[in-house]
Amino acid sequence: MKTLTLKLKAPLQAYGNEATFGRRTSNPYPTKSAVIGMIAAALGYDRRNSKIIDLNKLSFATRVDQPGKIMSDFQIVEYAKNANKKDKKLTYRDYLQDAIFMVAIGSENSDLINEIHYALRHPKFPLFLGRRSCPPAGPLEIEVFDNQNPLMVLQTMGWQAAEWYQKKHSNFKAEIVYDASLGSNDNFKFQLRDEVGSFDQRNRYHNYREVVSTYIPMKNETKWHAETMHDIMANI
Repeated sequence: MKTLTLKLKAPLQAYGNEATFGRRTSNPYPTKSAVIGMIAAALGYDRRNSKIIDLNKLSFATRVDQPGKIMSDFQIVEYAKNANKKDKKLTYRDYLQDAIFMVAIGSENSDLINEIHYALRHPKFPLFLGRRSCPPAGPLEIEVFDNQNPLMVLQTMGWQAAEWYQKKHSNFKAEIVYDASLGSNDNFKFQLRDEVGSFDQRNRYHNYREVVSTYIPMKNETKWHAETMHDIMANI
Protein backbone atom coordinates (compact mmCIF):
# COMPACT_ATOMS: atom_id res chain seq x y z
CA MET A 1 0.00 0.00 0.00
CA LYS A 2 1.17 3.53 -0.80
CA THR A 3 0.42 6.24 1.76
CA LEU A 4 0.34 10.02 1.55
CA THR A 5 0.43 12.25 4.64
CA LEU A 6 -0.81 15.82 5.03
CA LYS A 7 0.08 18.22 7.81
CA LEU A 8 -3.02 20.32 8.48
CA LYS A 9 -2.36 23.57 10.32
CA ALA A 10 -4.02 26.97 10.27
CA PRO A 11 -5.17 29.67 12.69
CA LEU A 12 -8.68 28.22 12.38
CA GLN A 13 -10.02 24.83 11.28
CA ALA A 14 -13.53 23.39 11.47
CA TYR A 15 -14.78 19.85 10.80
CA GLY A 16 -18.53 19.73 11.07
CA ASN A 17 -20.15 17.00 13.13
CA GLU A 18 -23.49 18.76 13.60
CA ALA A 19 -25.13 21.07 11.12
CA THR A 20 -28.26 22.94 12.13
CA PHE A 21 -29.34 26.41 11.16
CA GLY A 22 -28.65 27.80 14.63
CA ARG A 23 -25.42 26.01 15.58
CA ARG A 24 -22.57 24.26 13.78
CA THR A 25 -20.05 22.50 15.98
CA SER A 26 -16.68 21.03 15.02
CA ASN A 27 -15.23 17.56 15.37
CA PRO A 28 -12.00 17.64 17.46
CA TYR A 29 -10.00 16.20 14.52
CA PRO A 30 -10.31 16.11 10.71
CA THR A 31 -13.13 13.98 9.34
CA LYS A 32 -12.70 11.70 6.35
CA SER A 33 -15.38 13.57 4.43
CA ALA A 34 -13.55 16.88 4.94
CA VAL A 35 -10.28 15.45 3.62
CA ILE A 36 -12.05 13.78 0.68
CA GLY A 37 -13.71 17.13 -0.07
CA MET A 38 -10.30 18.81 -0.12
CA ILE A 39 -8.88 16.11 -2.40
CA ALA A 40 -11.89 16.37 -4.71
CA ALA A 41 -11.41 20.15 -4.90
CA ALA A 42 -7.74 19.68 -5.75
CA LEU A 43 -8.66 17.20 -8.49
CA GLY A 44 -11.21 19.63 -9.92
CA TYR A 45 -14.34 17.56 -9.19
CA ASP A 46 -17.61 19.42 -8.81
CA ARG A 47 -20.00 18.53 -6.00
CA ARG A 48 -22.03 16.06 -8.09
CA ASN A 49 -19.10 14.20 -9.67
CA SER A 50 -19.58 10.44 -9.12
CA LYS A 51 -15.81 10.00 -8.76
CA ILE A 52 -16.03 11.56 -5.29
CA ILE A 53 -17.77 8.43 -3.95
CA ASP A 54 -14.84 6.31 -5.16
CA LEU A 55 -12.54 8.35 -2.89
CA ASN A 56 -14.32 6.76 0.10
CA LYS A 57 -12.27 3.64 -0.70
CA LEU A 58 -9.08 5.40 0.38
CA SER A 59 -7.74 4.10 3.69
CA PHE A 60 -7.76 6.88 6.25
CA ALA A 61 -6.18 7.75 9.60
CA THR A 62 -5.70 11.00 11.48
CA ARG A 63 -3.47 11.92 14.44
CA VAL A 64 -4.00 14.84 16.83
CA ASP A 65 -0.53 16.34 17.31
CA GLN A 66 -1.71 19.65 18.74
CA PRO A 67 -5.33 19.80 19.92
CA GLY A 68 -7.03 23.08 19.16
CA LYS A 69 -9.06 25.23 21.50
CA ILE A 70 -12.71 25.78 20.66
CA MET A 71 -13.68 29.27 19.53
CA SER A 72 -17.33 30.16 18.96
CA ASP A 73 -18.22 32.76 16.38
CA PHE A 74 -21.56 34.53 16.69
CA GLN A 75 -23.26 35.57 13.46
CA ILE A 76 -26.46 37.51 12.90
CA VAL A 77 -28.38 35.98 10.01
CA GLU A 78 -31.17 37.95 8.38
CA TYR A 79 -33.76 36.07 6.37
CA ALA A 80 -37.22 36.73 5.00
CA LYS A 81 -40.08 34.59 6.27
CA ASN A 82 -42.47 36.33 3.91
CA ALA A 83 -42.44 39.14 1.40
CA ASN A 84 -43.25 41.85 3.96
CA LYS A 85 -41.25 40.90 7.04
CA LYS A 86 -37.59 40.17 7.82
CA ASP A 87 -36.30 38.34 10.87
CA LYS A 88 -32.85 38.25 12.41
CA LYS A 89 -31.44 35.22 14.18
CA LEU A 90 -28.29 34.69 16.23
CA THR A 91 -26.32 31.66 15.00
CA TYR A 92 -23.16 29.96 16.30
CA ARG A 93 -20.13 28.53 14.49
CA ASP A 94 -17.41 26.60 16.34
CA TYR A 95 -13.77 26.54 15.18
CA LEU A 96 -10.53 24.93 16.36
CA GLN A 97 -7.77 27.44 17.08
CA ASP A 98 -4.03 26.73 16.54
CA ALA A 99 -4.51 23.00 15.96
CA ILE A 100 -2.11 20.73 14.09
CA PHE A 101 -3.20 17.38 12.66
CA MET A 102 -1.46 14.68 10.67
CA VAL A 103 -3.70 12.98 8.14
CA ALA A 104 -2.76 9.86 6.17
CA ILE A 105 -4.54 8.34 3.18
CA GLY A 106 -3.56 5.09 1.52
CA SER A 107 -4.35 2.92 -1.48
CA GLU A 108 -3.07 -0.13 -3.29
CA ASN A 109 -3.45 1.98 -6.44
CA SER A 110 -0.12 3.83 -6.56
CA ASP A 111 -1.19 5.85 -9.59
CA LEU A 112 -4.14 7.25 -7.67
CA ILE A 113 -1.92 8.37 -4.77
CA ASN A 114 0.47 9.97 -7.27
CA GLU A 115 -2.44 11.75 -8.94
CA ILE A 116 -3.70 13.05 -5.58
CA HIS A 117 -0.17 14.13 -4.63
CA TYR A 118 0.17 16.19 -7.81
CA ALA A 119 -3.33 17.65 -7.46
CA LEU A 120 -2.71 18.81 -3.89
CA ARG A 121 0.43 20.57 -5.12
CA HIS A 122 -1.47 22.08 -8.08
CA PRO A 123 -5.13 22.32 -6.95
CA LYS A 124 -7.86 23.14 -9.47
CA PHE A 125 -10.05 24.77 -6.78
CA PRO A 126 -9.03 26.53 -3.52
CA LEU A 127 -8.37 24.24 -0.56
CA PHE A 128 -9.92 24.70 2.87
CA LEU A 129 -9.58 22.96 6.23
CA GLY A 130 -13.24 22.22 6.76
CA ARG A 131 -15.01 25.51 6.07
CA ARG A 132 -14.32 28.06 3.36
CA SER A 133 -13.19 30.55 6.00
CA CYS A 134 -10.33 28.22 7.01
CA PRO A 135 -7.55 28.16 4.39
CA PRO A 136 -4.32 26.27 5.17
CA ALA A 137 -1.41 28.20 6.70
CA GLY A 138 0.69 28.13 3.53
CA PRO A 139 1.41 25.27 1.10
CA LEU A 140 0.48 21.82 2.40
CA GLU A 141 3.34 19.72 3.76
CA ILE A 142 3.06 16.37 1.99
CA GLU A 143 5.06 13.14 2.27
CA VAL A 144 4.64 9.82 0.46
CA PHE A 145 5.51 6.38 1.89
CA ASP A 146 5.73 3.04 0.09
CA ASN A 147 4.68 -0.32 1.53
CA GLN A 148 3.05 1.15 4.63
CA ASN A 149 -0.59 1.75 5.48
CA PRO A 150 -1.78 5.04 7.06
CA LEU A 151 -1.86 3.62 10.59
CA MET A 152 1.71 2.32 10.36
CA VAL A 153 2.96 5.68 9.09
CA LEU A 154 1.29 7.71 11.84
CA GLN A 155 2.49 5.31 14.54
CA THR A 156 6.13 5.94 13.60
CA MET A 157 6.15 9.54 12.33
CA GLY A 158 7.72 12.15 14.61
CA TRP A 159 5.69 14.62 16.61
CA GLN A 160 4.66 17.58 14.43
CA ALA A 161 3.38 19.99 17.08
CA ALA A 162 4.80 23.52 17.27
CA GLU A 163 7.96 23.94 19.33
CA TRP A 164 6.21 26.08 21.94
CA TYR A 165 3.57 23.39 22.39
CA GLN A 166 6.13 20.62 22.76
CA LYS A 167 7.96 22.62 25.44
CA LYS A 168 4.73 22.87 27.44
CA HIS A 169 3.80 19.17 27.10
CA SER A 170 6.70 16.86 27.85
CA ASN A 171 4.57 13.69 28.23
CA PHE A 172 2.10 14.03 25.40
CA LYS A 173 0.00 11.19 24.02
CA ALA A 174 -1.51 11.74 20.58
CA GLU A 175 -4.87 10.29 19.65
CA ILE A 176 -5.01 8.31 16.42
CA VAL A 177 -8.39 7.58 14.82
CA TYR A 178 -8.25 5.13 11.93
CA ASP A 179 -10.32 2.82 9.74
CA ALA A 180 -11.14 -0.35 11.67
CA SER A 181 -9.84 -2.40 8.73
CA LEU A 182 -6.30 -1.02 9.12
CA GLY A 183 -5.18 -2.64 12.35
CA SER A 184 -5.97 -4.06 15.75
CA ASN A 185 -9.50 -3.66 17.00
CA ASP A 186 -8.51 -4.15 20.63
CA ASN A 187 -8.81 -0.42 21.22
CA PHE A 188 -11.96 1.69 21.45
CA LYS A 189 -14.17 1.10 18.39
CA PHE A 190 -17.10 3.27 17.38
CA GLN A 191 -19.17 4.53 14.44
CA LEU A 192 -18.33 7.88 12.87
CA ARG A 193 -20.69 9.55 10.42
CA ASP A 194 -18.15 11.02 8.00
CA GLU A 195 -18.25 8.84 4.89
CA VAL A 196 -19.36 10.88 1.89
CA GLY A 197 -22.82 10.06 0.56
CA SER A 198 -23.23 13.23 -1.49
CA PHE A 199 -21.80 16.76 -1.51
CA ASP A 200 -24.70 17.98 -3.66
CA GLN A 201 -26.15 21.00 -1.84
CA ARG A 202 -29.67 19.83 -2.75
CA ASN A 203 -29.19 16.48 -1.01
CA ARG A 204 -26.03 16.48 1.11
CA TYR A 205 -25.61 13.50 3.43
CA HIS A 206 -23.01 11.25 5.07
CA ASN A 207 -22.90 7.58 6.01
CA TYR A 208 -21.42 5.82 9.03
CA ARG A 209 -18.07 4.03 9.01
CA GLU A 210 -16.37 1.94 11.68
CA VAL A 211 -13.26 3.47 13.25
CA VAL A 212 -10.85 2.72 16.07
CA SER A 213 -9.31 5.22 18.49
CA THR A 214 -6.07 4.80 20.43
CA TYR A 215 -3.35 6.94 22.01
CA ILE A 216 0.40 6.74 21.48
CA PRO A 217 3.18 8.56 23.38
CA MET A 218 5.07 11.13 21.36
CA LYS A 219 8.82 11.63 21.66
CA ASN A 220 9.69 15.22 22.43
CA GLU A 221 12.64 16.14 20.21
CA THR A 222 12.65 19.86 21.00
CA LYS A 223 16.17 21.18 21.53
CA TRP A 224 16.37 22.91 24.85
CA HIS A 225 18.60 25.98 24.98
CA ALA A 226 20.27 27.24 28.13
CA GLU A 227 19.26 30.74 29.15
CA THR A 228 21.61 33.42 27.87
CA MET A 229 23.20 35.50 30.62
CA HIS A 230 22.86 39.00 29.24
CA ASP A 231 22.88 42.28 31.10
CA ILE A 232 21.33 44.99 28.97
CA MET A 233 22.65 47.69 31.32
CA ALA A 234 26.29 46.51 31.26
CA ASN A 235 27.50 49.08 28.70
CA ILE A 236 25.79 52.09 30.20
